[in-house]
Amino acid sequence: MQPPDDSEGDNAARPLPDGYLIRAGYAFDGDARCIADARHHAAAFLNKARAEHHLTVSDRAKDLTALVVSELVTNVLKYAPGPVLMELRATAEVVDVVVWDSDPALPTPRAPDPGRIGQHGMEIVKAVTEALFVEQEPVGKRITARLALTDTPTLA
Repeated sequence: MQPPDDSEGDNAARPLPDGYLIRAGYAFDGDARCIADARHHAAAFLNKARAEHHLTVSDRAKDLTALVVSELVTNVLKYAPGPVLMELRATAEVVDVVVWDSDPALPTPRAPDPGRIGQHGMEIVKAVTEALFVEQEPVGKRITARLALTDTPTLA
């Protein structure tokens, strides 16, 4: 399910009051197919950012965004009961992938272990993002992963 994004008017790249040019929110019921649905929505969001808002979005940025969305949504399905909420928002330089879940436990970093099978999701997310924020909420937590839209990252 996709509510309309908050951008209004013509398709010119005008910032929203919070500085983002485009944003959209999604709610998933938490079944296994929501990972693919989330990736699909992320690709459509970046295509819209490129086509309608004239943002530069590299193929690498699209691929890394899909990877981050997959890892974060998979973690919600594995560790938190209930729905998955995802918000995507973009400036001219970055895309933020924001995922909320109902589990208040913050992810704990694991010691590097190349022999470990699985449980590398947050390591992967941290490695490919410009910034990673984890915030406890009154119910659950919110994780925000920031990725550059171009192949030449600019810290935001």
